[in-house]
Amino acid sequence: MPESHRLPLPLASLSGGTYHGVRLRVVTGRERVLRWAPVVLWAGVIFAFSSIPSLTTGLGTWDLILRKCAHAAEYAVLGALLLRATRDELSALGLGVAYAVSDELHQHFVEGRVGAPLDVLIDSVGVAIGVFLWRRVTR
Repeated sequence: MPESHRLPLPLASLSGGTYHGVRLRVVTGRERVLRWAPVVLWAGVIFAFSSIPSLTTGLGTWDLILRKCAHAAEYAVLGALLLRATRDELSALGLGVAYAVSDELHQHFVEGRVGAPLDVLIDSVGVAIGVFLWRRVTR
């Protein structure tokens, strides 16, 4: 016998109905803002740093290592915030990697900066670390 009382997932989430026996609740606009505002703010911080023409410290090899670690760390924070907002690992990873690509594209147009595929990889690893850590901490 078909279970006609169950609504398809998109409709159930709008109505606060059930989906395969799980009661879904409607997410309010305030909740969306509280989940997404930190993501937008942090993405703005990353964008601002990417707009600075030169971030070298003159420390030679250490400068390169520290900047790449900073890349990974700032994207780990973004990955954690994206997972907090989306509540889905694949979505958080996809959005984080897409932002990393757009950030490198942005840097391509900033005088004194270079958009580098290696940085996309480093940023993506950072996103994955942030997603992993956020999931681990919140379980």
